[in-house]
Amino acid sequence: MSTPTAFDVKHKSRALTEGPERAAARAYLHGIGYSAEDLAKPIVGVAHSWIETMPCNYNNPVLAAKVKEGIRAAGGTPMELNTIAISDGITMGTAGMRASLVSREVIADSIELVASAHHFDALVTISGCDKTIPGTVMALARLDIPGLMLYGGSIRPGWFKGEEVTIQHVFEAVGQFASGKITEEELHQLEEAASPGAGACGGQFTANTMAMAFEALGISPAGSSMVPAEDGHKLDVAKQCGELVMDVLRRGQRPSDVITKPALENAIAAVATSGGSTNAVLHLLAVAREMGVPLTIDEFEQISERTPLLCDLQPGGRFAATDLYEAGGVPLVLKRLLDAGILNPGVATVTGRTIDEHAAEARESDGQVVVRPLSNPIKPTGGFAILRGNVSPDGCVVKLSGHERRKHTGPARVFDSEEDGMKAVLAHEIEAGDVVVIRGEGPAGGPGMREMLAVTAAIVGEGLGEQVALITDGRFSGATRGFMVAHVAPEAVRGGPIAALQTGDELTIDADAGRLDVALSEEEIASRVAAYVQPPRADEHVDVAIQKYAKLVGSAAEGAVAR
Repeated sequence: MSTPTAFDVKHKSRALTEGPERAAARAYLHGIGYSAEDLAKPIVGVAHSWIETMPCNYNNPVLAAKVKEGIRAAGGTPMELNTIAISDGITMGTAGMRASLVSREVIADSIELVASAHHFDALVTISGCDKTIPGTVMALARLDIPGLMLYGGSIRPGWFKGEEVTIQHVFEAVGQFASGKITEEELHQLEEAASPGAGACGGQFTANTMAMAFEALGISPAGSSMVPAEDGHKLDVAKQCGELVMDVLRRGQRPSDVITKPALENAIAAVATSGGSTNAVLHLLAVAREMGVPLTIDEFEQISERTPLLCDLQPGGRFAATDLYEAGGVPLVLKRLLDAGILNPGVATVTGRTIDEHAAEARESDGQVVVRPLSNPIKPTGGFAILRGNVSPDGCVVKLSGHERRKHTGPARVFDSEEDGMKAVLAHEIEAGDVVVIRGEGPAGGPGMREMLAVTAAIVGEGLGEQVALITDGRFSGATRGFMVAHVAPEAVRGGPIAALQTGDELTIDADAGRLDVALSEEEIASRVAAYVQPPRADEHVDVAIQKYAKLVGSAAEGAVAR
């Protein structure tokens, strides 16, 4: 009987650092401080997206330094690299938001290129804002070398008029100001208070949703995600991740051992029970595709339907990510799923232990009310549903957390850009019962699939959140709340029936039936779609990088991945 061969911890870097023929390569590295002893050790990449354009990734260099410290302590040689990031929140409502989803692909591309070209043996990725999180995990999936992802952490809440506030309150305050409910001075005071430091947006918006999903998936260490960005313990977590990646390397554990179908199902369940961002549908589909794991949009519906909504988190609930950390963090959420028989047990994680082992050891703070008990869910089913119908034959996603409606029928108010929709909302042209339709904002048509938070928040801020619905072939922010339908597929410019809609058409959104329909015949829909031409935009210029994405991108129903 043969003995299993130990994993070669320099399985990649030997080709770069060993042998007389590699003298020139070693000379370059000696010149910037790497010794012969350093180069004899495994080379571990530390990739992050520090940038001075947002708070979300602002702490990445500090965390990277601690990760590198942990790698060195555990016998490796770290090499740090930097990639890009686009702030959804700052570019929201502008043409710049077109770059957001595109940046996910660029982040994955850039990390893949550096790690592959420089023969890294292992990789730690550090993420922060919305697209850096799935982008870094997509890179890990493509490379399939031992590695893990560390989330940089959530920002702490701000304080305004004696209450905690997050950036969601600012977006909704724009609508409140437009309708005369607050003064311009109050809006200014709120904007100065709501984002008080480093870290990603504070509710269960896209960043914290994806951080939770990837901890539930097992590619981030258990208990690491919800430690806030500016909590001193985050530095300890970063060093531990550096030490851990060396253990992952010695075990020879690859992302393909972790990112499996059962693990992806656990991630989806975590999103459903937390009332998380609809963007998770796009990003988990994309990661599955990169890893070669079969996953369809309909499986999100099946999992959400059997998963109770337990987390009282913003935007639909009361609490911020920092409150979830104090309550018990992601392990507590997983413990609820385990107790409910929803969590797939026996699934590997980067710690070397299974996800159910970590869930079983969750710490629950006395008296916490952030994560409900199974006996008292907020709702019996999860925070989103997948719809099909004659408006979206390939599927779309509706947010169900934060409101009670599951059905809405009303007249369409059709707009061919986010800007036109926003103007109508701020001009008080939207009435109770309307279904706002914003099309031409899909992955190819936008191009770039912008988020509609400015519009949805303005609707809520004007007090119409419970009376108006919205559908779009674009995306929503994780901070969106209300009866909103996104990712309508096919999109308008790809021949989707959303192109047929006209103001006054009767639309029905029915979550119980899983339908999104317009009261038109198939013949009338086909005739209108054939005649549809997307109107020109006021901002004619589109960056070359975004043009390339528009030509290569697939359907939102498959993750909007560029190929």
